[in-house]
Amino acid sequence: MRIKAQEIIRGIYQIGGGNLTAGEDAAIFLIDYTGELVMIDCGAGRSSGLIVRNLKTLGLNPRNISSLILTHCHIDHVGSAPFFRKQYGTKIIIHELDAEPLEKGDSIRTAANWYDTTFPPTAIDRKLRGEEEILKFGTEELHCLHTPGHTPGSISLYLDRDGKRILFGQDIHGPFHKSFRSNIEHWKLSMHKLLRMDADILCEGHFGIFEPKEKVREYIERYLEEYD
Repeated sequence: MRIKAQEIIRGIYQIGGGNLTAGEDAAIFLIDYTGELVMIDCGAGRSSGLIVRNLKTLGLNPRNISSLILTHCHIDHVGSAPFFRKQYGTKIIIHELDAEPLEKGDSIRTAANWYDTTFPPTAIDRKLRGEEEILKFGTEELHCLHTPGHTPGSISLYLDRDGKRILFGQDIHGPFHKSFRSNIEHWKLSMHKLLRMDADILCEGHFGIFEPKEKVREYIERYLEEYD
């Protein structure tokens, strides 16, 4: 049974993943910046219509999605990117270190081969560089942190709204594979970076929403202990 898209905090929604779209989709989040919409990840590619439906049930117009920010290059996070770019002119944003697999349609590095599918070579509109970039939408900011480990170009994002810090930390749990070019030591440093963010709410890619901040910290520390 499918559930309805949920509002996490004012103007921030989960619109895909799990029972919202398909089980193969990682979580898909949406931020409403007073009409301008920013989507974080977009599922494995077979649920594009369901994502659009979920947006419309919230009274939102998919044509207002100005940017799609991809947290890393794996198919369960990037699959519908070509659809949104073609259908609505949505700009695709990813860290430069994870851009090449999308541009080349690399079935190994996108992990498309894990899902018995392919990913077409897709142009990237903006490549994030360095340790942090701050994107501005209206009067608000969205911080993009380079958090390598799961993949070389993995990122996490955060913003402050209504007195709370919301962290989008996809695939904190891994997994780690040679074919992904994973690096456990880089990942550990990234997790300590996320702990320093002291977030009130964690929007994770596969295991749900964690709050308050004590549960956020507990979740991240659990994986640090597991891979110690």
